Amino acid sequence: MPDKPAAEIAIDAALVRSLVASQASHAIPAAETLPLEKVAEGWDSEVWRLGDHAAVRLPRRALAAPLVLHEQRALPGIAQRLSATGVRVPDPIVAGRPTAGYPWAWSVVPWIDGTRGLDVPRRSRAGWAATLAGALQALHVEAPADHPVNPVRGRPLETRDAVFHERLEGLRRAATLDEHAADDLRRIWQAGVTAPAWSRRPVWIHGDLHPGNLVAQSGRLRGIIDFGDVTAGDPAYDLAVVWLAFDGRGREAFRASTSQAYDADTWQRAHAWAAAVVVMLLTHSDDAPDYAALARDAIPEILGTAR
Repeated sequence: MPDKPAAEIAIDAALVRSLVASQASHAIPAAETLPLEKVAEGWDSEVWRLGDHAAVRLPRRALAAPLVLHEQRALPGIAQRLSATGVRVPDPIVAGRPTAGYPWAWSVVPWIDGTRGLDVPRRSRAGWAATLAGALQALHVEAPADHPVNPVRGRPLETRDAVFHERLEGLRRAATLDEHAADDLRRIWQAGVTAPAWSRRPVWIHGDLHPGNLVAQSGRLRGIIDFGDVTAGDPAYDLAVVWLAFDGRGREAFRASTSQAYDADTWQRAHAWAAAVVVMLLTHSDDAPDYAALARDAIPEILGTAR
C-alpha cells in the first residue's frame, strides 16, 4: 500500500513557469524561457530544475506549506555559517508568494550539482565524513527562542517511545525484522531513552539527515539539501547520520573530526535515533524501495554486525 500522501494541488510545468515568470525574473535572467524539468517529488514538496543553476521547490500539500517558510527563514544564516566548510545548502534566491493559482509560499533555490548520496555505495562515502562533521558543527549553534518548532525532530527520545515500540512490533509481526534484530534495536533504543537528555540550549538541526539529502561530486561532499524539517533541539537527531550514511571507517573519521564537540550521552541518543529512523523507514517505504534498502543496509551498521 502506498505510504506517500496524495498531492493536494496539481503542479505542472505551466504552473511553475507562471510563478517563475511573475516573481523570479528579477533574480534569474531569462527565467521565463530557461529549460524546466521536474526532478523530484517527495512526501511534502516537488522540485523542478530551472536551467543549469536553479531549482524551484514547491509544497504539494497544505501540511508542508509552513516548512518552506521555515527554510526561507533559517537557510540564509545556515548558508553563511557553512560557507567556510565548502558545503552548500539551498539558500533561497527567491522567496515566492502565494498567487490565485497556487496557495502557498514557494522558493527558487540554487541547484547543487552532484549525485544523491543514496546512489553512492556506502564504502565510497567515508571520504565525506570529515567534511560533514565540520558542516554539522557549523550548523549546531544555539538557535533563537523563536526557532521553527518540529513536533518530532530534535525532541527527547521518550516523546517517541510509544511510536517506536508500535512500529517495531509491527515489523516483527510482519517478519520484516527477525526476532534477534528487533530485540537488538529495542535495546539500543532503550539505552538512548535512559541516557541523560540534552540539557543545554536548543541548537539548530537539519532534522532529516540521511544519504538521500547529501549531494556529492568527484568523491567530495558538495551539499546538504531538503531543510523542510529544520528546527532546533538535541543535535543527536542529526548525528544518527553516521550509522545511516557511513561504514565503520567513515564513522571513525567523523568522530575523530568532531573531537570533543559531542559527549558520550549525545552519541548514545544518536545511536537510538538511528534505530528509530530505520524502523520508521521500514514501516513507511512501501512506495520508496530505495529508502527501504537504506534501512536494511543501515541495520548491520547500527547493530555492529557489518563486515
